[in-house]
Amino acid sequence: MGAGDGIEGALAATEDQVDAAIKAAAAVTRELRKAKVGAARGQVRDLRKALAAAAGYAAESAQAAKAAEASFDFDDQGHLASGAFAEELVEAADAAGVTMVESDQRLLCYPSLIKILPGDAAVEIDRRRERRLRPSVLVALLAAAQKRPPRFRAETFLESLEAAYDLVRAKQDKRAGVVLPLVDLWSVLTLLPGQQREYSKPEFARDIYLLDASGVSTAKSGRGLRLPASTGTKGTGTLVTVARSGHPQTYWGVSFTEAS
Repeated sequence: MGAGDGIEGALAATEDQVDAAIKAAAAVTRELRKAKVGAARGQVRDLRKALAAAAGYAAESAQAAKAAEASFDFDDQGHLASGAFAEELVEAADAAGVTMVESDQRLLCYPSLIKILPGDAAVEIDRRRERRLRPSVLVALLAAAQKRPPRFRAETFLESLEAAYDLVRAKQDKRAGVVLPLVDLWSVLTLLPGQQREYSKPEFARDIYLLDASGVSTAKSGRGLRLPASTGTKGTGTLVTVARSGHPQTYWGVSFTEAS
Protein backbone atom coordinates (compact mmCIF):
# COMPACT_ATOMS: atom_id res chain seq x y z
CA MET A 1 0.00 0.00 0.00
CA GLY A 2 1.54 3.30 -1.09
CA ALA A 3 1.97 6.33 1.14
CA GLY A 4 -0.85 8.14 -0.64
CA ASP A 5 -3.25 5.21 -0.43
CA GLY A 6 -5.69 4.43 2.34
CA ILE A 7 -7.25 6.61 4.96
CA GLU A 8 -3.95 8.24 5.98
CA GLY A 9 -3.48 9.71 2.51
CA ALA A 10 -7.13 10.71 2.21
CA LEU A 11 -7.05 12.49 5.56
CA ALA A 12 -3.77 14.25 4.73
CA ALA A 13 -5.24 15.57 1.47
CA THR A 14 -8.39 16.78 3.22
CA GLU A 15 -6.30 18.38 5.95
CA ASP A 16 -4.54 20.44 3.29
CA GLN A 17 -7.88 21.50 1.79
CA VAL A 18 -9.25 22.47 5.20
CA ASP A 19 -6.11 24.45 5.92
CA ALA A 20 -6.67 26.41 2.70
CA ALA A 21 -10.30 27.04 3.71
CA ILE A 22 -9.19 28.27 7.14
CA LYS A 23 -6.78 30.73 5.55
CA ALA A 24 -9.52 32.00 3.25
CA ALA A 25 -11.89 32.39 6.19
CA ALA A 26 -9.19 34.23 8.13
CA ALA A 27 -8.87 36.71 5.27
CA VAL A 28 -12.63 37.40 5.46
CA THR A 29 -12.36 38.03 9.20
CA ARG A 30 -9.37 40.31 8.72
CA GLU A 31 -11.17 42.51 6.15
CA LEU A 32 -14.37 42.63 8.22
CA ARG A 33 -12.39 43.90 11.19
CA LYS A 34 -10.97 46.63 8.98
CA ALA A 35 -14.51 47.45 7.86
CA LYS A 36 -15.66 47.67 11.48
CA VAL A 37 -12.89 50.13 12.27
CA GLY A 38 -13.77 52.16 9.17
CA ALA A 39 -17.44 52.29 10.17
CA ALA A 40 -16.61 53.19 13.76
CA ARG A 41 -14.30 56.03 12.70
CA GLY A 42 -16.25 57.18 9.69
CA GLN A 43 -13.42 56.34 7.30
CA VAL A 44 -15.78 55.80 4.36
CA ARG A 45 -13.18 55.03 1.71
CA ASP A 46 -11.48 52.42 3.91
CA LEU A 47 -14.89 51.00 4.85
CA ARG A 48 -15.95 50.44 1.23
CA LYS A 49 -12.57 48.95 0.32
CA ALA A 50 -12.64 46.52 3.25
CA LEU A 51 -16.24 45.44 2.59
CA ALA A 52 -15.47 44.74 -1.07
CA ALA A 53 -12.38 42.74 -0.10
CA ALA A 54 -14.36 40.81 2.52
CA ALA A 55 -17.02 39.91 -0.04
CA GLY A 56 -14.36 38.66 -2.45
CA TYR A 57 -12.63 36.60 0.19
CA ALA A 58 -16.00 35.26 1.35
CA ALA A 59 -16.63 33.84 -2.13
CA GLU A 60 -13.16 32.26 -2.10
CA SER A 61 -13.78 30.92 1.40
CA ALA A 62 -17.08 29.33 0.32
CA GLN A 63 -15.35 27.67 -2.62
CA ALA A 64 -12.53 26.45 -0.40
CA ALA A 65 -15.02 25.00 2.10
CA LYS A 66 -16.86 23.16 -0.69
CA ALA A 67 -13.53 21.86 -2.01
CA ALA A 68 -12.65 20.60 1.46
CA GLU A 69 -16.01 18.85 1.75
CA ALA A 70 -15.61 17.22 -1.66
CA SER A 71 -12.02 16.18 -0.95
CA PHE A 72 -12.99 13.55 1.63
CA ASP A 73 -14.80 11.16 -0.68
CA PHE A 74 -13.52 8.06 1.07
CA ASP A 75 -15.34 4.83 1.94
CA ASP A 76 -14.10 4.58 5.51
CA GLN A 77 -16.57 1.85 6.49
CA GLY A 78 -15.60 -0.31 3.52
CA HIS A 79 -11.92 0.32 4.23
CA LEU A 80 -12.31 -0.81 7.83
CA ALA A 81 -14.45 -3.83 6.97
CA SER A 82 -12.26 -5.12 4.14
CA GLY A 83 -9.13 -5.60 6.22
CA ALA A 84 -7.31 -2.84 4.32
CA PHE A 85 -7.34 -0.59 7.39
CA ALA A 86 -5.71 -3.29 9.52
CA GLU A 87 -3.02 -3.69 6.86
CA GLU A 88 -2.49 0.06 6.73
CA LEU A 89 -2.25 0.28 10.51
CA VAL A 90 0.34 -2.52 10.64
CA GLU A 91 2.37 -0.75 7.95
CA ALA A 92 2.18 2.55 9.83
CA ALA A 93 3.32 0.84 13.02
CA ASP A 94 6.22 -0.82 11.21
CA ALA A 95 7.29 2.52 9.75
CA ALA A 96 7.28 4.00 13.26
CA GLY A 97 9.27 1.10 14.71
CA VAL A 98 6.30 -0.23 16.68
CA THR A 99 5.64 -3.97 16.49
CA MET A 100 2.06 -4.95 15.64
CA VAL A 101 0.71 -8.30 14.50
CA GLU A 102 -2.71 -9.68 13.57
CA SER A 103 -4.24 -12.51 15.59
CA ASP A 104 -7.78 -13.85 15.79
CA GLN A 105 -9.43 -10.78 14.21
CA ARG A 106 -7.49 -8.45 16.49
CA LEU A 107 -4.27 -6.49 16.30
CA LEU A 108 -1.70 -7.06 19.02
CA CYS A 109 0.61 -4.23 20.00
CA TYR A 110 2.08 -4.74 23.46
CA PRO A 111 0.37 -4.27 25.84
CA SER A 112 -2.70 -3.26 23.85
CA LEU A 113 -5.24 -5.27 21.87
CA ILE A 114 -7.04 -3.49 19.05
CA LYS A 115 -10.37 -4.50 17.56
CA ILE A 116 -11.68 -2.75 14.45
CA LEU A 117 -15.36 -1.72 14.52
CA PRO A 118 -16.36 -0.84 10.94
CA GLY A 119 -20.03 -0.13 11.73
CA ASP A 120 -19.09 2.45 14.37
CA ALA A 121 -16.23 4.04 12.41
CA ALA A 122 -14.02 3.34 15.40
CA VAL A 123 -11.53 0.96 16.93
CA GLU A 124 -11.54 -0.55 20.38
CA ILE A 125 -8.26 -0.42 22.27
CA ASP A 126 -8.35 -2.58 25.39
CA ARG A 127 -12.17 -2.26 25.47
CA ARG A 128 -12.09 1.53 25.14
CA ARG A 129 -13.74 3.07 22.08
CA GLU A 130 -11.41 5.26 20.03
CA ARG A 131 -12.71 7.30 17.07
CA ARG A 132 -9.40 8.79 15.98
CA LEU A 133 -8.78 6.58 12.95
CA ARG A 134 -5.77 8.22 11.34
CA PRO A 135 -3.12 5.46 11.44
CA SER A 136 -0.24 7.78 12.37
CA VAL A 137 -2.30 9.09 15.32
CA LEU A 138 -3.31 5.62 16.50
CA VAL A 139 0.27 4.36 16.30
CA ALA A 140 1.44 7.33 18.38
CA LEU A 141 -1.22 6.51 21.00
CA LEU A 142 -0.13 2.86 21.10
CA ALA A 143 3.55 3.80 21.31
CA ALA A 144 2.76 6.06 24.28
CA ALA A 145 0.84 3.22 25.95
CA GLN A 146 3.94 1.04 25.68
CA LYS A 147 5.84 3.48 27.87
CA ARG A 148 3.31 3.25 30.69
CA PRO A 149 3.18 0.29 33.09
CA PRO A 150 0.27 -2.01 32.17
CA ARG A 151 -2.81 -2.05 34.39
CA PHE A 152 -2.68 -5.67 35.44
CA ARG A 153 -3.36 -7.35 38.78
CA ALA A 154 -1.01 -10.31 38.61
CA GLU A 155 -2.00 -11.84 41.96
CA THR A 156 -5.71 -11.80 41.15
CA PHE A 157 -5.18 -13.34 37.73
CA LEU A 158 -2.91 -16.02 39.20
CA GLU A 159 -5.64 -17.08 41.65
CA SER A 160 -8.20 -17.32 38.81
CA LEU A 161 -5.77 -19.35 36.74
CA GLU A 162 -5.11 -21.75 39.61
CA ALA A 163 -8.85 -22.25 40.21
CA ALA A 164 -9.41 -22.98 36.52
CA TYR A 165 -6.46 -25.39 36.53
CA ASP A 166 -7.92 -27.34 39.44
CA LEU A 167 -11.33 -27.56 37.76
CA VAL A 168 -9.87 -28.86 34.51
CA ARG A 169 -7.56 -31.31 36.28
CA ALA A 170 -10.43 -32.69 38.38
CA LYS A 171 -12.71 -33.00 35.35
CA GLN A 172 -10.06 -34.85 33.37
CA ASP A 173 -9.02 -36.91 36.43
CA LYS A 174 -5.36 -36.01 35.99
CA ARG A 175 -2.59 -36.29 38.55
CA ALA A 176 -1.42 -33.32 40.60
CA GLY A 177 1.12 -31.13 38.85
CA VAL A 178 0.26 -32.33 35.35
CA VAL A 179 0.77 -29.88 32.49
CA LEU A 180 -2.58 -28.86 30.98
CA PRO A 181 -3.25 -26.89 27.79
CA LEU A 182 -3.86 -23.23 28.53
CA VAL A 183 -6.77 -23.18 26.09
CA ASP A 184 -8.58 -25.66 28.35
CA LEU A 185 -8.27 -23.20 31.23
CA TRP A 186 -9.49 -20.37 28.99
CA SER A 187 -12.57 -22.45 28.15
CA VAL A 188 -13.34 -22.76 31.88
CA LEU A 189 -12.81 -19.05 32.47
CA THR A 190 -15.27 -18.23 29.67
CA LEU A 191 -18.04 -20.74 30.38
CA LEU A 192 -20.87 -18.22 30.56
CA PRO A 193 -22.70 -17.40 27.31
CA GLY A 194 -20.95 -14.66 25.37
CA GLN A 195 -17.86 -14.70 27.59
CA GLN A 196 -15.58 -16.01 24.86
CA ARG A 197 -16.41 -12.90 22.83
CA GLU A 198 -15.87 -10.69 25.87
CA TYR A 199 -12.58 -12.33 26.86
CA SER A 200 -10.87 -13.55 23.71
CA LYS A 201 -7.89 -15.87 23.34
CA PRO A 202 -5.60 -12.95 22.36
CA GLU A 203 -6.59 -11.16 25.59
CA PHE A 204 -5.96 -14.34 27.58
CA ALA A 205 -2.57 -14.79 25.89
CA ARG A 206 -1.67 -11.18 26.66
CA ASP A 207 -2.59 -11.70 30.33
CA ILE A 208 -0.54 -14.90 30.50
CA TYR A 209 2.45 -12.97 29.21
CA LEU A 210 1.90 -10.12 31.69
CA LEU A 211 1.71 -12.66 34.51
CA ASP A 212 4.84 -14.37 33.25
CA ALA A 213 6.68 -11.05 33.00
CA SER A 214 5.49 -9.86 36.42
CA GLY A 215 7.51 -12.45 38.30
CA VAL A 216 4.47 -13.39 40.41
CA SER A 217 4.44 -17.18 40.37
CA THR A 218 3.39 -18.42 43.82
CA ALA A 219 -0.32 -18.71 44.57
CA LYS A 220 -1.83 -18.19 48.02
CA SER A 221 -2.01 -21.97 48.32
CA GLY A 222 1.76 -22.12 48.15
CA ARG A 223 1.81 -23.87 44.81
CA GLY A 224 4.06 -22.54 42.11
CA LEU A 225 3.06 -21.64 38.58
CA ARG A 226 4.96 -23.22 35.71
CA LEU A 227 4.58 -22.33 32.03
CA PRO A 228 6.74 -25.04 30.51
CA ALA A 229 7.83 -25.08 26.91
CA SER A 230 6.32 -27.97 25.01
CA THR A 231 6.09 -29.55 21.61
CA GLY A 232 2.50 -28.32 21.87
CA THR A 233 3.75 -24.85 20.99
CA LYS A 234 4.22 -26.10 17.46
CA GLY A 235 0.70 -27.47 17.08
CA THR A 236 -2.88 -26.63 17.89
CA GLY A 237 -3.95 -24.89 21.05
CA THR A 238 -1.09 -22.42 21.08
CA LEU A 239 -1.49 -18.88 22.34
CA VAL A 240 0.55 -16.13 20.71
CA THR A 241 1.03 -12.57 21.88
CA VAL A 242 3.58 -9.78 21.50
CA ALA A 243 6.20 -9.32 24.20
CA ARG A 244 7.49 -5.97 25.42
CA SER A 245 10.54 -6.51 23.18
CA GLY A 246 8.23 -6.68 20.17
CA HIS A 247 8.95 -10.35 19.53
CA PRO A 248 6.18 -12.97 19.37
CA GLN A 249 5.68 -14.88 22.61
CA THR A 250 4.08 -18.32 22.45
CA TYR A 251 2.46 -20.32 25.26
CA TRP A 252 0.82 -23.72 25.37
CA GLY A 253 0.77 -25.44 28.77
CA VAL A 254 0.53 -24.66 32.48
CA SER A 255 0.91 -26.50 35.75
CA PHE A 256 0.76 -25.74 39.46
CA THR A 257 3.16 -27.72 41.62
CA GLU A 258 3.75 -27.95 45.35
CA ALA A 259 6.80 -26.12 46.63
CA SER A 260 9.71 -28.47 47.20
